[in-house]
Amino acid sequence: MAGNVTSLFRSGAHSPSMAALTREGGEGAGPVDFCIPCNPYFPTPAMMETMASRLKDIITFYPSSADTITAELCQLLQLPPQAVAMGNGSTELITWIDHLLVRESLAIPVPTFGRWTDQPMETGKRVDMFPLQESNGFALDLAQYAEFIRKRGTRVAVICNPNNPDGGFLHKQALVQFMDAMADLDLIVIDESFLEFADAEAEPSVVQEAMLRPNVIVLRSLGKNFGLHGIRFGYMVANPSLAGKVRSMLPKWNLNAFAEYVVFMLKEHGAEYAQSLLQVRKDRLEMASQLSVLPGLTVYPSQGNFLFVRLPVGAEGTVVRDRMLTEHRILVRECGNKIGSSSRFLRLVVRPEVDVRRLVSAMEQVLYGSRRGAAVPELGNGTSYSSGTAAVDRLVSETNGAGMQLAQAVGMGPGPGLAAAPAMGPGLAAAPAAGVGMPLPAAAQQGGVGMPMPAAAPAMQQPQPMVAQMQAPMQVPPMQAPMQAPPMQMPMQQAPVPVPAPAPAGPTPTGVPARGGLTAAQVRGMTAPAPPAPALAPAPATGWPNAQSWPNAAGMGQAG
Repeated sequence: MAGNVTSLFRSGAHSPSMAALTREGGEGAGPVDFCIPCNPYFPTPAMMETMASRLKDIITFYPSSADTITAELCQLLQLPPQAVAMGNGSTELITWIDHLLVRESLAIPVPTFGRWTDQPMETGKRVDMFPLQESNGFALDLAQYAEFIRKRGTRVAVICNPNNPDGGFLHKQALVQFMDAMADLDLIVIDESFLEFADAEAEPSVVQEAMLRPNVIVLRSLGKNFGLHGIRFGYMVANPSLAGKVRSMLPKWNLNAFAEYVVFMLKEHGAEYAQSLLQVRKDRLEMASQLSVLPGLTVYPSQGNFLFVRLPVGAEGTVVRDRMLTEHRILVRECGNKIGSSSRFLRLVVRPEVDVRRLVSAMEQVLYGSRRGAAVPELGNGTSYSSGTAAVDRLVSETNGAGMQLAQAVGMGPGPGLAAAPAMGPGLAAAPAAGVGMPLPAAAQQGGVGMPMPAAAPAMQQPQPMVAQMQAPMQVPPMQAPMQAPPMQMPMQQAPVPVPAPAPAGPTPTGVPARGGLTAAQVRGMTAPAPPAPALAPAPATGWPNAQSWPNAAGMGQAG
């Protein structure tokens, strides 16, 4: 039975559904879910009871049209209906954005939500992947991202704020600056699916700025915020022309009756919703604090309702995930199948304190056994990327994953200035011999013991990841480096990754998704800091009239 359950994780780029896990897991309650990022405090039990009492009517009759449901949501959020399109989940909107508005190429920082890389590749677009640096705590430098887009001639730019899976956050003014600097692009998408869990800024959303611009879309999720992934509803905000173009392609009844019922009941439960967001933010701090005491575990700062963690040296994420599920009935998200990540990283959803205590206890047993410091062994063969779509996997393996093989086959050769993908990311040591263990990354050691603290980005003041010291309790001596070898040092004169020259003009041939951009082999595992880029020009003073009346991140509780 355990083998059947764990095999579900090897069939695609996304985690299996809770229904599938429950079916394979046999009788009893499902696992404690630290994988699917949703709000554990909303809807309230009373709201659930009300929906349950109306279940027969909800599933028996047709819902109202999407226009009716959208109008109700817009009244709640104080948005003009002409600027909003609602979808059957944000992924439906991503699909239509790709089909209607992405002509040739799309840029996206990685690691990120898989549909932003897979969807455009499925339709033959070029995807230029901008690697977020582990040495900078996966922080996105917007000036470097803008330079990357210019050099590759990309026509569409996507930013997830906060980013999934690392929870990285960008302030509103920085995003407005970026939008103004990139005003000539075909499209800019700001995915704010997790923004309502952020507390780094009072009014972090750029929805009002998006409506003023001809090429900006803001994407929002409702299922994640409301703890109702199964209802599949989300929305986008843009100027009426862009929103209308997407809305015109959606079916008249693309929203189900559950979505309608929830939207119409929200106006009576604004206070409970706002309180649920406050509790998630509080739980995030407490959970990060508890996880940070585990030796060798790095916890990255997050503004989402999840935490991105790096496992201790020698730990393999798929082994940890499978043992957590089969031995402790706890479901975690291993990130080895996300481009730009590896199996040393997990994404852990913020949950109540009682669940976090169970998580920490289980991780101690899985990672260290009877004592802290003895990490689970790493698999000999790493986890390769799988999108769950054969066509995308073929593109990644034949082009991105192995340089420009397909381009050369048609006589194009590599893009101008594009270096061949190195066997290892820059700054990484070669793989050790069997039994020696993985080398420590080249960042500075903390007191000579434990995992390295990622260096801060040079142009941004970023919170540092919390890294616990790798020390054993009581009489157990501290863990020593394998074979008494000195720690690995990164050569200071290491040359940076060559920056490709702009791609030649003209359409990109089908099947060459990364011409003029980085290959997936270059994206995976890169840890060397990128070269500094010039700062973006300051954005002009723009804004929505009477900005004080705009709804807050929760979208409730303020007058129009």
